[in-house]
Amino acid sequence: MEFELSPEQQQVRDLVREFATQEIAPGAGERDEHEELPLDIVKKLGELGICGVPIPEAYGGLGGDAVTWALVIEELGRADASVAVTISVATGLAGGMIARYGTDAQRQRWLPPIAAGEMLAGFGLTEPGSGSDAAALRTKARSDGGDWVIDGSKSFITNSGTPITGFVVVACRTDEGGTNGVSTIIVPAETPGFSVGRPYKKLGWRSSDTHELSFEGCRVPEDHLLGERGKGLAQCLAALDDGRISIAALSVGLAQGCLDASVAYAKDREAFGRPIGAYEAIAFKIADMRATIDAARLLTYRAAWLKDQGQPYTTEAAIAKLRASETAVDVAREAIQVHGGYGFTEEFPLARAYRDAKVLEIGEGTSEILRLVIARDLGLQPQV
Repeated sequence: MEFELSPEQQQVRDLVREFATQEIAPGAGERDEHEELPLDIVKKLGELGICGVPIPEAYGGLGGDAVTWALVIEELGRADASVAVTISVATGLAGGMIARYGTDAQRQRWLPPIAAGEMLAGFGLTEPGSGSDAAALRTKARSDGGDWVIDGSKSFITNSGTPITGFVVVACRTDEGGTNGVSTIIVPAETPGFSVGRPYKKLGWRSSDTHELSFEGCRVPEDHLLGERGKGLAQCLAALDDGRISIAALSVGLAQGCLDASVAYAKDREAFGRPIGAYEAIAFKIADMRATIDAARLLTYRAAWLKDQGQPYTTEAAIAKLRASETAVDVAREAIQVHGGYGFTEEFPLARAYRDAKVLEIGEGTSEILRLVIARDLGLQPQV
């Protein structure tokens, strides 16, 4: 069993870490306060090749493996969760669906600008009345004269309303009844009948882009169907498996950033004549943070490695995301405790990390749904 990263993986990790430390972290608090999406950072990440890490080389990417992509998202999450989720959704979710299920023409059109950091994209699955129950979605698409005509709405869609949003992959019901009635369709931005609502006022991820979408007679050509008609639900669930690895990696990165800040503060802050890290109460608290982060990191890398090996990884991705997201919330809370009153202010990054961490237990499958996935893999049949 090999735990060593390859030289190429270490090189990518170090590149992203250096860029995140120098270019992303310094302005994260201000962007969060003003709810500003840093498109300049997205562009720079594209120029460095980071946005294209998992995209095939034939379409402008680097063709990197899942472990390398997890390293990228971890390092971005260490500096700014909003940047991390922006890149994760554009390249990993939306771009990943195009790469996996798209025709060559679809890949040629959409993947190169994503890899270059010139385009963002969204994944439209969640609806106002169907979140965890993805099979209950109600957005419909009917075939009409060589086009798809889409009617319905989507909620909490990342990257859907930015100035460089290129498209949203939209899950639609194309037949009546059953899981075979769902298909995915590529809807370019600015398509008539495709409307983007006002941005949500969010607890965390404030400098990422999130909107509700509506479709009223939205007409796109039939060749915008992604993959095979009626196979959309399976496509979306597979994409969620990949997304859970990314969210696990983001969670690990966020928690690691909290740990780094806590160690530095415990060495510098003095109370009763000694650094607070010299007291067992603080030192053991930080030691526990380290142990739980390491466990979450190993679970995340295992899930990514299984994907790279072509082995099943649905349950392992659920385990990694469950443990890592809850670790991120716990570690952010404990980091605030270490910092005392200062941790409760926006002058330190811990308050932002705490706010950003909570959604990690919700997006890409709630902790409750992940426990359902794990329980079913054990042969149990809990009631939903």
